[in-house]
Amino acid sequence: MPLPLSILDLATVGRSQTVAESLAGTVALAQKAEETGYTRVWYAEHHNMAAIASSATSVLIAHVAAHTRTIRLGSGGVMLPNHSPLTIAEQYGTLETLHPGRIDLGLGRAPGTDQNTMRALRRDNSSADTFPEDVLELQGYLRGQSRIPGVDAYPGKGTDVPLYILGSSLFGAGLAATLGLPYAFASHFAPAALHEAIALYRREFEPSAQLDKPHVIAAYNVVAADQQADAERQQQEVMRGRVALLLRPGTQYTDEQADALLASPQGRHLTQMMTYSAVGTPDVVRDKVTEFGEQTGADEIIVAHQGPTVEERLRSTELLAEAYLT
Repeated sequence: MPLPLSILDLATVGRSQTVAESLAGTVALAQKAEETGYTRVWYAEHHNMAAIASSATSVLIAHVAAHTRTIRLGSGGVMLPNHSPLTIAEQYGTLETLHPGRIDLGLGRAPGTDQNTMRALRRDNSSADTFPEDVLELQGYLRGQSRIPGVDAYPGKGTDVPLYILGSSLFGAGLAATLGLPYAFASHFAPAALHEAIALYRREFEPSAQLDKPHVIAAYNVVAADQQADAERQQQEVMRGRVALLLRPGTQYTDEQADALLASPQGRHLTQMMTYSAVGTPDVVRDKVTEFGEQTGADEIIVAHQGPTVEERLRSTELLAEAYLT
C-alpha cells in the first residue's frame, strides 16, 4: 500500500523564465497533482530569492485554490516569526472560509532569508524565541479560544485550520510532539537530523484535539523523466540553478562557472542538501521513494519535483503518480 504523496512547490523561477510564467506553472502543477492523486500541495515562504516566487504564501494559495477543485493547499510553511499570529489567523481563516476543508497551515520558525532581509522584514534574531507561544496564540484564534481577551480573528475565528509544525532540527520535533500536531521534516534540503527528529517526535508525542497519534511528513526530491539520461541532465541543470543561492541576487553566471562552484567546498554543501533524492525513470524513482518511506517510517511523503522547467516538473509529477500511486 503506497503512502500518501504530496508536493512541495517553491514556484521556482527558471534562469530564462519570468515570474508570471513561474506562477502560471504553479497553477498547472497543482491541477496536475489534483488530477493524478496527490494529497496536498504546499508552498514555502522565502524572501529575497530571485529564483523562488512563493514569498506571499496566502496570496499564492488563494490564486491556486481558485483554479483547482478538491486538492488540499497550504503553507510549507509560513515562517511565523515574520508575522503576527493574528494576521496569519486572519489570512488563513479567510482562505478556509473561501475554500472549506482544503487549507493547511504549516508553520516554521526560521526566517526564510538572510540577515539583511530579516531587518527589512522588521524582525531580529530574537523573534524566533517566542515561536511556541506564537503557535499557541495562533491556534487559539483559529479555534475561537483567543488567548488575548477581547481580540479575535475575523475571518478565522472557529475555522480551526489544521496546523503542522515544520522543522529541520530536534526543536520542531519536540514542539510538535508536545502540542500533539503533525510534524513535517525538511529533508529535501536539510537531511542531517531526519531520523533522530522523527524518533524524538514519535517517542514524545502527546495526543491533542487535532491529532490522536503521530503523523510524520518527510520531504524528498524527485526528478522523474521518461529516459534516465534526461533525468540526469535535468538534475545537473537544477544544481547549476542552485548556485544562485551562493551569489548576490541577480548575479549572472555561465554553466562552466556553475560547475566550478559546485566542485568547491560551498558547492559540495549544495550537493549534500540533496542527499534524499531520486533521479531517473519512473521505476527507478518509485523504488527509491518506496525505500525512503520504509527507512523513515513516514506516514506521508511530500515531494519537491526538481525539474528545471515547468514542463519537466509537470512530467515528473505525472510519472511519479503513475508509478507510485496506481
